[in-house]
Amino acid sequence: MKALLHPAYIPNINTFAALAQYDVQWEVEDNFQKQTYRNRAYICADRGKLMLNIPIQHVGKNQGRQKYKDIKVDHSENWLRQHWRTLQTAYRTSPFFEYYEDDIAPLYEQPQDFLLDFNLKSIEIICDCLQLNMPTSKTDLYQIHYDDRIDLRAYVHAKKSTPIVFEEYTQVFGDRHGFIENMSILDLLFNEGTTAMSYLNKVDLKLNNS
Repeated sequence: MKALLHPAYIPNINTFAALAQYDVQWEVEDNFQKQTYRNRAYICADRGKLMLNIPIQHVGKNQGRQKYKDIKVDHSENWLRQHWRTLQTAYRTSPFFEYYEDDIAPLYEQPQDFLLDFNLKSIEIICDCLQLNMPTSKTDLYQIHYDDRIDLRAYVHAKKSTPIVFEEYTQVFGDRHGFIENMSILDLLFNEGTTAMSYLNKVDLKLNNS
């Protein structure tokens, strides 16, 4: 059975666990919503949990809701450079940052006009690092309910918690802040490297009754 997911920005660990364990289809026909992982991600930095936010171009209220796939990125400020520098500062002392640095860096050197395109590119690059097949199936219309798919679209909501228990792994600043769970997949990748896929496959997504 397919699992339905939103393409998020350098998605968190539960999203990549679903990618590792299920045949995923991307939801691309939904409306854009604020305060979601569509344009934000969280990493572990020296001061603890830190948000990386992609600025977007807002439309006037008279235009109503916008489709996620129509949202354009705001490049009026060099946020790409800022995000990459933040990642370098947070993870340059992690065990595997140098190993993956040349793979991840191009993401922040190649601007994309549309948020959805950028997010799919971020996922594709990380899938390559994990030697995980990048899903290519996409929705062609929006449906509220599905009987033939596991609906994991709620994973994109930054304010909703999940019942998932995440096994602790060593984080760069764990001695200061303790273990911070379900960060961006980059946190797991830079800290665990080649064992990241094993970790993802062991995550219990609590979907036995789905």
